Amino acid sequence: MGPSRDDICYATQNRQAAVKRLAGDVDVLLVIGAANSSNANRLVEVAKMAGTHAHLINDVSDIRSEWLAGASRIGITAGASTPEMLVTQVVDALRGRGVSVREVHVVEEDVRFAIPQELERMAQERGMALPERTAMRQSI
Repeated sequence: MGPSRDDICYATQNRQAAVKRLAGDVDVLLVIGAANSSNANRLVEVAKMAGTHAHLINDVSDIRSEWLAGASRIGITAGASTPEMLVTQVVDALRGRGVSVREVHVVEEDVRFAIPQELERMAQERGMALPERTAMRQSI
């Protein structure tokens, strides 16, 4: 038995809340993520429910000029597992089209992922040094 369908991860929940807040401030929202990502597809749905034109893109090559025509404010967000490199490429592409980019922080995530005890024990047994545990900070 798995988690409840209503049980969504921390990062997913934060991104949905961010899209709800952002949707009213933009004319179109580009959501970067894979077509098979339920998280990324949900972000598109959340934006559309708020009345904002939203499009799921896998990468910068998916952006259609007609989506941006007449838009004065374009929002960009990404699914929880989308590589930051893809976000940077989209931002750079929009800048290349003369779009002024402003980063908006809605939620700051401060998540710590502990190394599983079994892996930690195995590394110690082999005399391997483990990386220092640091927080992953990401603003969305």
